[in-house]
Amino acid sequence: MSAAQFLDYFSEPRLTFGMGQSLESPKDGLFLFGPLESKGQGGALRIGVIGTGTGLSHFYNWVAQIQGFIPAADSLSPQHRPFPGFAAAFGLSFPTRPVHEICIQDTQINEALFIADRHQAIYKTVDVFADPIRRYLAQEEAPVDVWFVIIPERIYEHGRPKSVVPKEMRIESSRHGSKRLAKDLLTQHSLFAEDYEAAKPYYYELSFHNQLKARLLEGSHRAVIQIVRETTIAPHAFLNAKGEPLRKPQDPATIAWNLCTTTYFKAGLRPWRLTEVRPGVCYIGLVFKQIETTKDDDAACCGAQMFLDSGDGMVFRGAVGPWRTGRKGEYHLKKDSAQKLISMVVEAYKQSHGSYPTELFIHGKTFFNDAEWEGFQLAVPKGTNVVGVRIRPAKDLKMFRFGSHPVLRGTALCRTDRTGYLWTKGYIPYLQTYPGRETPNPLRIDIVRGDAALTRVMRDVMGLTKLNFNACIYGDGEPVTLRFADSVGEILTAGPDNDDQPPLPFKYYI
Repeated sequence: MSAAQFLDYFSEPRLTFGMGQSLESPKDGLFLFGPLESKGQGGALRIGVIGTGTGLSHFYNWVAQIQGFIPAADSLSPQHRPFPGFAAAFGLSFPTRPVHEICIQDTQINEALFIADRHQAIYKTVDVFADPIRRYLAQEEAPVDVWFVIIPERIYEHGRPKSVVPKEMRIESSRHGSKRLAKDLLTQHSLFAEDYEAAKPYYYELSFHNQLKARLLEGSHRAVIQIVRETTIAPHAFLNAKGEPLRKPQDPATIAWNLCTTTYFKAGLRPWRLTEVRPGVCYIGLVFKQIETTKDDDAACCGAQMFLDSGDGMVFRGAVGPWRTGRKGEYHLKKDSAQKLISMVVEAYKQSHGSYPTELFIHGKTFFNDAEWEGFQLAVPKGTNVVGVRIRPAKDLKMFRFGSHPVLRGTALCRTDRTGYLWTKGYIPYLQTYPGRETPNPLRIDIVRGDAALTRVMRDVMGLTKLNFNACIYGDGEPVTLRFADSVGEILTAGPDNDDQPPLPFKYYI
């Protein structure tokens, strides 16, 4: 018999920073106590940078800015915080000169980006950036923690799937190929090596961002990159006819907080972790992405993101198969593929911790069918409690309160002992504001397989909204297990199927 519905509230999860100090807010915690992990006194990040001469100039100007204090946005909202300077916040220096600089010519970009055939255009534009990075990785010994890829606005405008290059700017390609030829070569052999070379661009996604990340994960020399638009770090250098910035990105202090936090994380260091950590707990977010470069319309790539309470994450690439079901947007694994994927995760956990997890929470956006759930259970040893949780945004329920503010972040409505709604967005007493404009929608959380207390699952989800190291925000609207599922899936499928790719840290994908 289901329990009667009731309202609950989960207090804000606290984070641990330097010197073991805890606080709710990432920005305030870093400002007051410094990061959880540091390279020690006098340490420095090892940065590489690639861009045009103009882009490099904007990058160095921005690096000079983050050496010191950047005031908070001039706003009535109390959520904004000043940026104290990189060394003051993170306890090590952000070098004013990189380990290695690569300057590319505007003509190199233009001759590739404006090719009429968009597959060839994106592929060759990625070549302009990827080739010199790969050469450095193969030939030089000085390690680089993070590569900054500074892109001009025209790459953002014309380097996306549906972008269109004006007719008068198009350049005819010297190489002839087609998407049809590429698909035919998957099942039919050609006697000409030129055909395979001409087909290469069509096996990659029409996205500069995703393709660059995917191609720099191929082979044995891999790079962690941070792609930054010139207009993000130098908005006032790009003005419209009215003399106003073409873009209105976030204020300089917020940009500094976000970019510096993700750079610190991508350098292999943790800015913070959850204070309340339950030993032996592992969270998995399932990733599915349809593959468009195959003749099978149901073919998709599956993957798993493993996260711990500490914020450590790994991405495991699973098999490509006919995982799409009849319902739009739903994917389900066969039993053996489900077992193989989760086996990789729990074995990696054991290798890291010396024992298998005692609790394994599998987060997904759909239900789990009998075959894949049986595979999940076969992958774990006795003594590990496996719980399947469906999490998705809910639009069928609104909750209002008296006054001018929405419901508190952390409010929960438990409908049954296995189904409820959790508001991960809402009014935040610590910030004295709601960082949003519309009435917040909750997440619907369903325990669809296995057994666990719904309140425990909800409390865990609240904690996982604090582990988005791709920014420096108080709390995200989604748990990190699913927050990046789509973007990770796009990178996993941005290139040809690569069964040899090992599990890689999460920092390679964000």
